[in-house]
Amino acid sequence: MLQGEENLKLLTEPKKIVITTHHKPDGDALGSSLGLYHWLKKKNHEVSVVVSSDFPTFLDWLPGRDVVISYPENPEKCKQLLDEAEIIFCLDYSALSRTNILEEYICAASGQKWMIDHHLDPEDFAQLTYWDSNAAATAQLIYTFIVDILGGKELIDANIATCLYAGIMTDTGSFRFRSTTSAVHYIIANLIEAGARNWEIHEQIYNSSTERRLKFLGYCLLNCLEVIPEYNTALFSISKDDLAQFEISTGDTEGLVNYALSVKGIRLAALIVDRTELIKLSLRSIGDIPCNEICKKYFNGGGHLNASGGSSSEKLATVVNTFKSILPEYKELLTT
Repeated sequence: MLQGEENLKLLTEPKKIVITTHHKPDGDALGSSLGLYHWLKKKNHEVSVVVSSDFPTFLDWLPGRDVVISYPENPEKCKQLLDEAEIIFCLDYSALSRTNILEEYICAASGQKWMIDHHLDPEDFAQLTYWDSNAAATAQLIYTFIVDILGGKELIDANIATCLYAGIMTDTGSFRFRSTTSAVHYIIANLIEAGARNWEIHEQIYNSSTERRLKFLGYCLLNCLEVIPEYNTALFSISKDDLAQFEISTGDTEGLVNYALSVKGIRLAALIVDRTELIKLSLRSIGDIPCNEICKKYFNGGGHLNASGGSSSEKLATVVNTFKSILPEYKELLTT
């Protein structure tokens, strides 16, 4: 769905543009941002990518990563860029609060806000919205925005294709989630034709673990995995001491929840991590078990049907008990 289409005329002449995404960017957030960055640069726009935090080191290889400006490292530059921007792209988030510390500066900025996203329940803050909750990834929407809305397929080169491929691949769990439609594969084929080297992208993202991270994974599988067979549910509960013991950094817990979901018969999996400031939750499910509903109703979050996140200011043990206490509410879905 495209709203505010009349504003697209702004792109007919070079503009000062800032691309933003959500706090703690993942592969889709950063891949979308850098893919769009490279395309806009080819159209002679003055473009910056601003983020509110660090991001996983397994994304450091993405083309253009060196242009990303982090607010914690350069707050004044980020404020200046947002203040001077004529267009602020809001990618992979549908609520400004997801940009964390950048929220107040985006709100105060005079430039138009253009939201491109696939999450549910988008807020009404943008002058242009390109939104589809059925899209597998925001990177998929960036591709169709460039190709179908802006008619710019001929400018998609290897750098753009690589970034968008990485975004789609990570948000579809390497194309295994049911959001991976024939349309997604068609786009992927076009990205490979444009220069995305699929095997190298997979290698960079999934085969770049440190020894420390692998030992952390082994520790979690041995000591932190709990299976609740009567509800076909499994969860990891990770304390801040666990994180400190293995010197865990941003991205090191990525994908851990999927190991819980991979246990035979499991239909709902949770990763519950004490991040000191907040307890963070990641839920994954199979079938019609609504992760988004659970996160929204109980954990101040949301997301997609089979993949959602949330948070809590309660203690780790309390959050774990809360999660377990809601399982009877979904017993029919979990056990049939």
